[in-house]
Amino acid sequence: MGLDVSSHLHPVGSFDLADHPVPNGREEVWRFTPLKRLRGLHDEAVLTGTDFDVKVEAPEGVVAHSVPSAGSERGASGFVPTDRVSARVWQSAADVFTVEVPAEAELSDPVFVTFTGHGTAEAVAGQLLVKVGAHATATLVLRFQGSATFADNVEIVLGDGARLTYVTLQDWADDAVHHSTQHALVGRDASLKHVAVTFGGDVVRHDVTATYAGPGGDIEMLGLYFADAGQHIEHRLFVDHNAPKTRSHVTYKGALQGQGAHTVWIGNVLIRKEAEGIETYEENRNLVLTDGCQADSVPNLEIETGEIEGAGHASATGRFDDEQLFYLRSRGIEEKEARRLVVHGFFNDLIRRIAVPELEEQLAATVEAELSKNVLRDASSLGSSATMVKED
Repeated sequence: MGLDVSSHLHPVGSFDLADHPVPNGREEVWRFTPLKRLRGLHDEAVLTGTDFDVKVEAPEGVVAHSVPSAGSERGASGFVPTDRVSARVWQSAADVFTVEVPAEAELSDPVFVTFTGHGTAEAVAGQLLVKVGAHATATLVLRFQGSATFADNVEIVLGDGARLTYVTLQDWADDAVHHSTQHALVGRDASLKHVAVTFGGDVVRHDVTATYAGPGGDIEMLGLYFADAGQHIEHRLFVDHNAPKTRSHVTYKGALQGQGAHTVWIGNVLIRKEAEGIETYEENRNLVLTDGCQADSVPNLEIETGEIEGAGHASATGRFDDEQLFYLRSRGIEEKEARRLVVHGFFNDLIRRIAVPELEEQLAATVEAELSKNVLRDASSLGSSATMVKED
């Protein structure tokens, strides 16, 4: 099943590169992306399949290896490229890195896969296929680090009753460019927790879509990002409720600091006529820490049936909360420390919901390191204002 839907935010998919003209930035799906900084990924940059080290730490029974694209099971999720970059990756990548969890397996430890780029001039095309067998339970953590110009297609396939926590951690060097297109197929009564954490990179754009293979499926999408001066971080999400009695819940939180920091969050949920009894909610909240930042947040709902349990969305962007700061300072807490506590409080609930103990301390430490670049260095220059909120 492809993504041939009527949603205005998701064009009809095609494997033919000719069906994906070079974007000019005026298209709805590209209007926020700084195309000139993609280093030709959307145009004619030569894509190779090399220049990455891959390290795998996996419990017994998990299969993780590369197979030639021609003999792989790519496309098992129903993935069809909906933009030029993903179509170019499909044509160019020679191999598919595959992670398979057998049916009925219950992994006590996460699978860790670390991709390290070496920063050469070549652009790299990658493909990843994650398959979790029926009624299996697993956690997979992907970490991207080093320097690279990287475009990848990711497919996630969950069998009936399977449970997967999938974490992608963007820990790139400051000069990296990463365009990722991800598609998940969630089986009957299966559960997917999809987590995107983005700190590093010059330009990072994630386009994540999800559909259901049967009723009862549950999708939770969590995102945490922190943009610095000049950094562009963009997340585009699309949940296609194409089966009844399915659920989805999206929560993304981001912070911005430094001149030219730019974040983009586009959320979209399509509820088809046959998707009766579904429940969905999506929210995005952004905390602007300094002047000179821009956060674009656009939630969308497309509803084709009224027979649903509930649907809604919320978006909020603002500076530090005056009341929180006043409360902390009135108890003798110095201003820098008060701001630090507010930011950690903003993220802590989300970090707990990720529920991967091996990552909690690392994520808190990374937030602290980001704060030291601006907020903890000169808090006196930062103002606060009321939060602008849009909710439906």
